[in-house]
Amino acid sequence: MTTSKEQAAIRKVTMFFREWDQGSNRARSRMLTSFLRKHTGKTCPELEKEFSQVASLFLARLTSWTKLTYRYLIEFIEVGGVLMLLEILEQRDISDEDKTEALLLLQIISNAGQKFKELICESHGVNVISECLVKSEVEKTQETVCSLLESLAHSNPTYQSLVYKSVISLLTCSSPRAQHLVLQTLRIVQEIVKTAQPCIVEPLLDLLKSFHHEVQYDALQLIRDLMQYEVRGILLRGLVALLKPTKEGIQKTMICEDRGITRMPERLPVFVQQGAAAKAIRMLSQESRDVSQDLLSLRVVHHLLYAMGNKEHTDAQRQASLALE
Repeated sequence: MTTSKEQAAIRKVTMFFREWDQGSNRARSRMLTSFLRKHTGKTCPELEKEFSQVASLFLARLTSWTKLTYRYLIEFIEVGGVLMLLEILEQRDISDEDKTEALLLLQIISNAGQKFKELICESHGVNVISECLVKSEVEKTQETVCSLLESLAHSNPTYQSLVYKSVISLLTCSSPRAQHLVLQTLRIVQEIVKTAQPCIVEPLLDLLKSFHHEVQYDALQLIRDLMQYEVRGILLRGLVALLKPTKEGIQKTMICEDRGITRMPERLPVFVQQGAAAKAIRMLSQESRDVSQDLLSLRVVHHLLYAMGNKEHTDAQRQASLALE
């Protein structure tokens, strides 16, 4: 005969199964999350005891639910759906609208779980998807690419580093709108990988030349985020160096002789970068005494004084002056 304690455990399991059988997908997801939180780390005997020796019945329910939920998705993948979608993205004669739809389907697959993310990455999907952003000038397509890359980075430890490096490579794209989206995506992916690659420094500092305020802002925010990672020293040295551009970086003004019109000086982006570097130094110094000490050891005062002497760009002068204060 079963004891009263065993009978209570059986009733509890029966109620659990009934709630599962009658629950919606959302209810089952909630129950599964609660189950994992409560039982993670337990052994098989412990689970059997918790489920009154019928834990296998819960496993059967779980696998059946998964098969029914992802039935069509699995069938689509089995017939080569992922490769087909990636091939669509590589075709030159297919419209951006159709490519966006292919990207959205890939995102649905990615959101289905880690194994699906890995399948996309194993199929060289990260490179194909990234290249799609480089070639497209349609904002919707660019947004979808960034959203998909973010999805591929989440809960994908095997390939998250690959996704991270791919997003870094996109910093060099020419579209300001794409740069803005990539910087936002990179900030999110940076938190996921929890480590920083030195290759991020050069393209990030190069974006400080941008005339677009949203690109400048996102670049400065990413620089701030990176202060907690191992690239901090390289970044600080790079920022200080930008205050004193090299002769190679400052080129003479181009004159359009045939029309007699003075074009925008080629050195202007360098001066914009100089001002942005001073702004970044001011921001970082205000937030951290340790960073201030590091900057002082790099002779930042000397370089800021040099930037203040730039009579050709008033904003660079102003930012350097504010940083010195």
